[in-house]
Amino acid sequence: MACKKVMTVAVLAVVLTWSTVMAVLGYETAVAVVVPSLGLLVQQIVQVLTAPDGPRPADTPSPASEGGGQEPPR
Repeated sequence: MACKKVMTVAVLAVVLTWSTVMAVLGYETAVAVVVPSLGLLVQQIVQVLTAPDGPRPADTPSPASEGGGQEPPR
């Protein structure tokens, strides 16, 4: 696993652990505030663990974007 992936997983694991500790200690209000971000956290962990190593390929331009965003002549 690449160094960047290891660092990302480590940071996300710390955030998840902190949230769990807050819940165990009885800070339900703090947990309720971070619940939406915990959903995003889980999504990011899954993306990091399932993403292939290396750079992403460049997007190929679609025919609609080749005209520079202008309308075709009439």
